[in-house]
Amino acid sequence: MDGKTSLSPAARALGYAGLLPQLLCLAMVLTGHEWRYSALAGGFAYAAAIFSFLGGVWWGQAVGSARAGAPATTGAYIVAVMPSLIAVALFLPWTFGWEWPGPALLYLGALIGLSPMIDRALGFAAPDFQQLRWHLSLGLGALTIALGLFGAGLV
Repeated sequence: MDGKTSLSPAARALGYAGLLPQLLCLAMVLTGHEWRYSALAGGFAYAAAIFSFLGGVWWGQAVGSARAGAPATTGAYIVAVMPSLIAVALFLPWTFGWEWPGPALLYLGALIGLSPMIDRALGFAAPDFQQLRWHLSLGLGALTIALGLFGAGLV
């Protein structure tokens, strides 16, 4: 890298601050707080929102690529809508009264943790953004999986 960055220090700091809500949910679960189940549900909601947001980032990158003269493939747009659809599908067990949120948190955490692979495959992200994405995705993915382990009664 030539030392130039596409991300400001504020963008980096705010990115890392995005891990705080999940840390708070995990702290509530670990301390046996009376709102344990609410913390699990909140952790799911936050992770699902971030996962859906990533799909929006991919959509925006595909549109930006098209404006730059290199049209994105239809596959890029299909991949971009998948996080929102997956997040809703992972929410459905709760609506039917099935086991939730443990398994849903485990799946969601794994998908978030692996999501930078999509960035790499799409090829739209700047290298410094890609590096930040790995840090944030592995962090949020691990925190979400930790919540899922508690939610599923595995810890």
